[in-house]
Amino acid sequence: MIDNFLFSLNVVAPVFILILVGYISKELNFINENFVSVTSKFAFNISMPVLIFMQVSSLNLKQVVNFELIGFIYLATISSFILIWIFSIPFIENTKDRSSFIQGAFRSNFAIIGFAIISHLLGKNSLGKASILLAFVLPLYNILAVIVLTFPQRKKENLQLKEILNEILINPLIIAVVIGLIFSYWSLKLPKPISESGKLLSDLALPLALIGIGGSLNLKEIKETPTLAISASLIKIIIIPLVFTFIGYLFNFKGEDLVILFVLFASPTAIVSFIMAEAMGANGKLAGHIILISTIGSVFTFAIGIMILKSFFII
Repeated sequence: MIDNFLFSLNVVAPVFILILVGYISKELNFINENFVSVTSKFAFNISMPVLIFMQVSSLNLKQVVNFELIGFIYLATISSFILIWIFSIPFIENTKDRSSFIQGAFRSNFAIIGFAIISHLLGKNSLGKASILLAFVLPLYNILAVIVLTFPQRKKENLQLKEILNEILINPLIIAVVIGLIFSYWSLKLPKPISESGKLLSDLALPLALIGIGGSLNLKEIKETPTLAISASLIKIIIIPLVFTFIGYLFNFKGEDLVILFVLFASPTAIVSFIMAEAMGANGKLAGHIILISTIGSVFTFAIGIMILKSFFII
């Protein structure tokens, strides 16, 4: 048991130490909000897409495209989305609060924290399979988020299908997957100078993104955290991964597939949920609190979850 605990600690600690570095750097004024904003944009638009492209382009598609796994993730995500919405109605009267609560409870930061955990847990080679899943999950997250941020408030004028489709089609992460699949399918190779530059950029992606997350956190707000933020965070990082990882196990997902399922479901709430809540008139402050609590809490839930998976010889 001690060996399994140390194993999980070795996986989780490097990821959250980088987040802590970002937070401390911001507190000591080594970096500021502008740095966090610029580096986050750089990571999302350049270094993360390069990382995803480099991983996907080297894949053997027959070995990594698992439509059963993708189907299970879709069913699990949509089911959790509907159940959270139904059960929140009697307890949350304010529609702005309810919208932010639901989005915060289901939307996962798989692209950054999830990828970082997978990289340390399974190795960089597993990021290719994770990237394929991400290409399917991101559009689903965006569509469900727009639905829950629009309909409870009855602001149907905000629901513009063309804008949603554009956001999905021009998402740099999805574009990177598509281009990577083209290179993989036809076994295309980049010239060595470009390939080497791509490796350097991809190595920069996760550390830069994690430091940006740390710099965006405001621990002083923990004292003001409402009960709704704590409840949504508990659903996000405990109930959903516990329930759906176990169901995935019963559906005979094993080894790498089951671990990726766990990491996807256990990742804390995505930072973009705050941006969307603010833009669409929901409770942005509540969305921010959910991100803060779920990110801090996931340090412990990831460690415990990985220890359990290791104890049952799944890893």
